[in-house]
Amino acid sequence: MSINGRVSTKKVDRRVRRTRDRLGDAMVDLLQEKPFDTITVQQVLDRAGVGRSTFYTHYRDKEDLFLSDCDEFFEAMATALSRHRDTSDRVAPIRELFAHVAEMRTFYSALVASGRIHDVLDLARAHFARGIQARLALRARAGASSPRRAARAHALAGALVSLLSWWLDHADAGTPAAMDDLYHRLVWTGLGGADGPSTGR
Repeated sequence: MSINGRVSTKKVDRRVRRTRDRLGDAMVDLLQEKPFDTITVQQVLDRAGVGRSTFYTHYRDKEDLFLSDCDEFFEAMATALSRHRDTSDRVAPIRELFAHVAEMRTFYSALVASGRIHDVLDLARAHFARGIQARLALRARAGASSPRRAARAHALAGALVSLLSWWLDHADAGTPAAMDDLYHRLVWTGLGGADGPSTGR
């Protein structure tokens, strides 16, 4: 997601990547200035310096741009630990995610005000459920079934999104590192040791 600090797991032509980045950044900037429903494709094009035909080569409409940008961001974030071959027992990059979102509080407030926050959190939940399931699978003990692991991952992704929302609403709740520690204490205590960590943090 643009949210200024984007990372993408997809291999895309550099020129295409730059164009998509400019359009995504333009949408993020505009969302911090006005409600989503009032933003037009032309305003995005003007802000990004991109032509209309180029826009429609990549996206159907502003909704497609917005959700695609969110989708890319959360996919990259949810798979970051696995892609970087992280050997800790962390199931999600809570510290990194929270630190990044903290820098975008104005954007978060704009999403809430525009009514788009639920769409964004639904995407986050889905991506983190898959990412967490992959991390649990790496540390699965013999006998831990895949369906149960999937259910746990879904529940943990929901807890992640809920914790993030709570943290954003409480300015003195703690640092991203503290939230990472809290979340993973809940993860392994809540799982009661099943699929537990094979290495120390």
